[in-house]
Amino acid sequence: MSNRVRYAPSPTGKQHIGGLRTALFNYFFAKTTGGQFILRIEDTDRERYKDDALKDIFDTFEWLGIEWDEGPQKEGPYGPYFQSQRKELYIKFAETLVENNFAYYCYCSQERIDNIRESQVKEKSNIGYDRKCRNLSESEKDKLRSQNLIPVIRLKVPLEGKTHFHDELLGDIYRRNEDISSDPVILKSDGFPTYHLANVVDDHLMQISHILRSQEWIPSVPIHIIMYKALGWTPPKFCHLPLVMGKDGQKLSKRHGSTSIIEFREQGYLPEAIINYISLLGWSYDDKREFFSLKELEKLFVLEKLNKSSAVFDYKKLQWFNGVYIRKKTTCEIKNLIIPYLIKDNLVGDPPSLDEEEKLNEITLLVHERLKIISDISNLVRFLFKDVEVQDIDLLIPKKLTLDKTFEILQTNKELVMDFYSLSDEENENKFRDKANKLEIKLSDILLPLRVAITGTNISPPLFESLRILGKEKTIKRINQAISLLEKKKE
Repeated sequence: MSNRVRYAPSPTGKQHIGGLRTALFNYFFAKTTGGQFILRIEDTDRERYKDDALKDIFDTFEWLGIEWDEGPQKEGPYGPYFQSQRKELYIKFAETLVENNFAYYCYCSQERIDNIRESQVKEKSNIGYDRKCRNLSESEKDKLRSQNLIPVIRLKVPLEGKTHFHDELLGDIYRRNEDISSDPVILKSDGFPTYHLANVVDDHLMQISHILRSQEWIPSVPIHIIMYKALGWTPPKFCHLPLVMGKDGQKLSKRHGSTSIIEFREQGYLPEAIINYISLLGWSYDDKREFFSLKELEKLFVLEKLNKSSAVFDYKKLQWFNGVYIRKKTTCEIKNLIIPYLIKDNLVGDPPSLDEEEKLNEITLLVHERLKIISDISNLVRFLFKDVEVQDIDLLIPKKLTLDKTFEILQTNKELVMDFYSLSDEENENKFRDKANKLEIKLSDILLPLRVAITGTNISPPLFESLRILGKEKTIKRINQAISLLEKKKE
């Protein structure tokens, strides 16, 4: 039988970097081994379930170009693939565990459980259920049942010995049974399973061969091994992936920046860059190669090249990857990518007018080599669509130069711009350089006040190309405004 792996997200929040990395590694493993990639929706937590979170799962896969072999909308022989639709199966196997003395009904109220936990915290003792209902007599059970209490079902964790499992990446792992969570709930009072039971039942019935997931799930494995043995089933192979950390050594979270895929997507990251960079978080083909297409990863991914140590998520590195992939796009593709952002920020019409289309053609050429994320476009080219004002007059003044010298430079810029539009860029550069020499300043010092005057900032696309798109009339107007600001400051 071919390898079968699954990605089983809970629709309780947006898809994030860690979850996507797990999905991709499972997907790549299935592809490289000729196996099947199953999408299973773990929606048994009905209180936290969100429709938009479910939609986000499907939207993320579609955006990335990842297709599952079995799952929602692609029913296979082991469905349904929504756990909420498999409730009767979980009840059946939970009751089987009770019948065979591997689990038991617990009638303790939530109030009692909370009181136990509060007391344990105060006494700084081990946190966990005290197993009050584990060995109830039949008469005690009858009394509790007569009160119409709705019980949960708890797993009987062995009180002695060790539980062992082998991890394909980390090797053999042993856990003392006394250190395992004390008799965890496997079926809730509403008839829905907890993660532990649903995970084991579904992985067995769906014939999952390998479980690839984050190392944070290692503490759960002994509980699952106990259930596999109790049910007489052979567990899948386990491979626990290195954690994804922030640069501070802590698990990646919102305090480090964006973590949800929709946030990266809205910022203008490309799916190719996301896939490529995330595939390198804990996996490497060799010590040299960094760039891989989706199709290449579908052929090259192997478990043997996984790293045991944690992976560090570097936002700047992802941004660099994104810039590289932006530059690989055609001019037409980039234009289509930037238009929605310009529409959103009211810089062009929806759809753009013919005049705006012409300007967009020029702008795309201007920014193509410089964009790192698509959402930067509006701030980068706003000055070409809207009037700007210099908010910080000091930006106009080059370092080590005076206000009077800057005033002289802007007057010179105004003279140079008069002939600018009839000359080539090379001719203009020579003229600006000659003037800089006469003023006994660097070329960058003569260009800086001009850049700030027309853009409102000292960071912008290439200056000469920007001047041509902006046009002579608007350029002169903005230089005059900058000169007026300096005059006021001189007063």
